[in-house]
Amino acid sequence: MDGERNTALGEFLRARRALVRPEQVGLSVDGRRRVPGLRRDEVAWLAGLSAGYYARLEQGHERPTRRTVESLKRALCLDESGSTELHRLARPTVGRRSREQAGRVSSTVLALLNDWTSAPAYVLDWSHDVLARNALAAALHSRFVHSDNLLRMIFLDPAGREFFRDWASTARAAIRDLRQATAHPGADERGLRELIGELSIASPEFRRLWAGREPRGTIAYGSHFFHPAVGELCLRTEVFPITSAPGQRLVAQPAEPRSRSADSLAMLGVTGSG
Repeated sequence: MDGERNTALGEFLRARRALVRPEQVGLSVDGRRRVPGLRRDEVAWLAGLSAGYYARLEQGHERPTRRTVESLKRALCLDESGSTELHRLARPTVGRRSREQAGRVSSTVLALLNDWTSAPAYVLDWSHDVLARNALAAALHSRFVHSDNLLRMIFLDPAGREFFRDWASTARAAIRDLRQATAHPGADERGLRELIGELSIASPEFRRLWAGREPRGTIAYGSHFFHPAVGELCLRTEVFPITSAPGQRLVAQPAEPRSRSADSLAMLGVTGSG
């Protein structure tokens, strides 16, 4: 936890387990219970965690992994808004992690990103982790909880379906790129395996597409997006391999010059997250 206790996460977990009735999750109730809802050890058992580890989560001494967060969502019967809040509280230092990841991007590419002010642009690696963004991409992606990885943005994030207007084609294109990454000898095999496992557990849509056959022909990322501050956007997606860093790709999404989308991007750049 970098020396800081995550007390907000602990308060959230305690409050939410108090709302879950034991019979709601298949637990028998014998006699009078001293606490409302679930006990700590029951949440730990339902989530597949040790009682000690879960206790440290409630005390704010641990930061859960993504897989742990998914397990806690199921154990606490969280709805979409509760799940979003759990993800937000479990990862309170996303901004700092993004800056650490940006250290893996060369200063030349970072300078290019920062100088590119008319189009959202960002850098992906083999696992679709977003290593760096320019200011316009940060504003465009401001509604996402899972903003650190494009695949999580598409398949896991509550904002994904609204943001990616062409969700089906975008999802198929992302699956194609992920398949290509797993076949490349220079890719991070362990990281990809863990990501695929996480997505398979948490997203039925990903599981179905990953298990299916790859469609023939060209599969293009969608070009229609939505941001509540500026509305609909039509953006082209251009992908440039970074030859000095194998596996890294610069993704740029310009609008047609002098179009309504170009005006909307300019407005988004001024207003930030809206």
